[in-house]
Amino acid sequence: MAQRRVTDFFARRRPGLRGAPPRAKPSLRTPSPAKPAPSAPRPGSSRKRARPAAEPTRDEPAPPARRRLRLPADTGSGPSSPAAPGSPEHSSPSKRTKKATLSEGQLPCRAAQQDKVPLKVTLSELKSRLQRAQELGAQVQELRESAQRKDAEDPRVPEEEGRPAEPGGEKMPAYQRFHALAQPGPPGLVLPYKYQVLAEMFRSLDTIVGLLHNRSETVTFAKVKQGVQDMMRKRFEEHNLGQIKTVYPASYRFRQERFIPTFKDGVRRSDYQLTLEPLLDQPAGSAAPQLTASCLLQRRQVFSQNLVARVREHHRAFLASLNPPMEVPEDQLMRWHPRFNVDEVPDIEPAELPQPPTVEKVATAQEVLARARSLMSPRMEKALSDLALRTAEPSSPGCPSLALPATPPATPPAALKGVSQALLERIRAKEAQKQLAQMTRQPEQEQRLQRLQRLPELARVLRGVFVAERKPALTMEVACARMVGSYRAAMSLGEMEKHVQLLSELLPDWLSLHRIRADTYVKLDKAADLASVTARLASLAHAEAAL
Repeated sequence: MAQRRVTDFFARRRPGLRGAPPRAKPSLRTPSPAKPAPSAPRPGSSRKRARPAAEPTRDEPAPPARRRLRLPADTGSGPSSPAAPGSPEHSSPSKRTKKATLSEGQLPCRAAQQDKVPLKVTLSELKSRLQRAQELGAQVQELRESAQRKDAEDPRVPEEEGRPAEPGGEKMPAYQRFHALAQPGPPGLVLPYKYQVLAEMFRSLDTIVGLLHNRSETVTFAKVKQGVQDMMRKRFEEHNLGQIKTVYPASYRFRQERFIPTFKDGVRRSDYQLTLEPLLDQPAGSAAPQLTASCLLQRRQVFSQNLVARVREHHRAFLASLNPPMEVPEDQLMRWHPRFNVDEVPDIEPAELPQPPTVEKVATAQEVLARARSLMSPRMEKALSDLALRTAEPSSPGCPSLALPATPPATPPAALKGVSQALLERIRAKEAQKQLAQMTRQPEQEQRLQRLQRLPELARVLRGVFVAERKPALTMEVACARMVGSYRAAMSLGEMEKHVQLLSELLPDWLSLHRIRADTYVKLDKAADLASVTARLASLAHAEAAL
């Protein structure tokens, strides 16, 4: 009885057999030659694994508990979606088994076909891409040949070739290449980064030489080198000393001396050493001069002026190369040309420093023969000289220097083709005049121009302050405080007061200042058109900038 309950439970749980009787129909049984008919499996047993039969009850075998096997072809149906009783799956399990077998046999063929089709497409794509790559390579080769032909026809040197080459062929870092653009404050006669480093080296060198000179100690390069490197955190070599001599020749006297106590194991007293002696103005009949603080400051200023003078020379050459060329008086030059790249000024060529005298020492057999040559007979000496001339002629034939081709006149670019030459000349002259005014503008004029450019916006802010306060007049302190709080940039009260005074000077009919006892009152005409006021201020600023 317990076995019957278990078989009834599994029969009810099987999908598609809920309404079927517990006994199997004879027409749905699959006969097996190895087993008798009563023990034949139930419908759909061709897809399931056989299990041993339970004990029979009521002269009939109990249906075994089996789990349903899911085939690849039957992925759509599952335990959650049972098949209907009248469906082909439920009615003919043998046909379903055959279809599943056929589909499994056809799977390798279909997979092979699917593998072959992408292979053909891939090969065709590879061939087309290879052909496309060959075409692009041919185009690139043609472009290179055309560019080489153009370079051969146009002998003008590009801008990159005219730039100074960095030591070691490496590109300088950005903080050196754009050092002049990153300087705080208004633009002026800014020195290149390498020139400023050299000026700092001269200051450090002068400080250390002053300490040693004031103690009446012989100053050698070995002594000052380590001190300058400790102060600068940079290397200080002899070529830097040569650059200092080039910029300021009257700063030091250089000599090669020996028998100088060094107190070092690696240097002998008999070795030559480079010594430095500062050149100072010595009054007649006075003691040895000292390097005082004022003297150090004066020497530093002279060195900086010499550096600026060198940059002026390069700037003058740049102005002469412009079209049209420009010429600015040296006493009126306040800033460099906008297109003059200060940080690309070439390095200072180091001057030649005294070298230790060469002592003749016979070290090789060739030197011995050269000395013994004077002991030979004149006839043998003449034969040797003739032989030397004959061997030297074919190796170094004298070739006349080739004359460089004349530089062709500058041709206008293709973008300006068809434009009148007279119009171009007028535009260039106007631009040159504007740049000349910008380079010769005084710092006071530059400051006034900056204030004029801020006035249109400050006029709108000031009118908003009067509208918000609802008063006919305000004190200067209150008006400036409200304007500082409303303006987009940070500005002090004193600077804002200067803007208000300039505004009253330019537009006395719109803004007026009244001095009453210890206070100054600002009165504004709120009925005036603000657009016309700002237009007048903008025109005044434009006219001031054009001067």
